[in-house]
Amino acid sequence: MTDPATSRPTSFRTGGLSPRKPTRFSYRPDAGDKAALADDLGLIALHRLELTGEIRPAGRDELVLEATLTAVVDQACSVTLAPVPAQVSELFRRRYVAGLESPEGEEVEMPEDDSVEPMPEVIDLAEIAAEALALALPLYPRAPGAEFAQGLHAAEGVTPLTDADLKPFAGLQGLAAKLAAQGKAGSGEDE
Repeated sequence: MTDPATSRPTSFRTGGLSPRKPTRFSYRPDAGDKAALADDLGLIALHRLELTGEIRPAGRDELVLEATLTAVVDQACSVTLAPVPAQVSELFRRRYVAGLESPEGEEVEMPEDDSVEPMPEVIDLAEIAAEALALALPLYPRAPGAEFAQGLHAAEGVTPLTDADLKPFAGLQGLAAKLAAQGKAGSGEDE
């Protein structure tokens, strides 16, 4: 598949790639694709997105994709929903291995090299760019000066819980101090 505006391929059949030399690529989605991706990722705007790199052979049944993702986006502030601009510049690597089975089951051990994936029939640059952008974006963007206000709510006559009360070991600090004070009083250290 090719990008009609640039005549550059947006996907590569892995069986059609050169077994000896790297295949270089540069992917820039058009305005419609950027708008659709911004909507999928919950962005206010996706101003710029570019994925450049190469796919090269790395052995008999392996390919390595190394790329740089650059993007300029506006995200909603996680506190105020105001637009928060963000710039992304992320270098990443994927290693595709033929015959690699995807682990199945409820509990799966993570491999040491998390860049290893089964060899796909087609390497889709738009899909790779979307996934890389989703992983690179700040999870909880905050506008300058945006703070969480502490709200205390409880029925009348009931002391509201604070964040410190909800921490699992908060009570142990008070207990440790009380025990230490009792230990000092019983040993006569204060005299």
